[in-house]
Amino acid sequence: MLATKTRINVSIPRQARRALERLARRDEMPEATKAAELIMRALEIEEDEVWDAIAGSRDRPGAKFFSHDRAWA
Repeated sequence: MLATKTRINVSIPRQARRALERLARRDEMPEATKAAELIMRALEIEEDEVWDAIAGSRDRPGAKFFSHDRAWA
């Protein structure tokens, strides 16, 4: 996580709040910490979806392929 934190206010549905409370209790951490952890996971998933879309757009018949060594040389 970043060394510098920024506080944000987020309104969530009651059902989500209950789930957050349970998860934080299960993991023995403050709700705010658990919420931040879950947001970071969600951002990673979003990023993966973007990279998947980029890769999918390049995966077509006749596409050029390079070896791993050549790509990272």
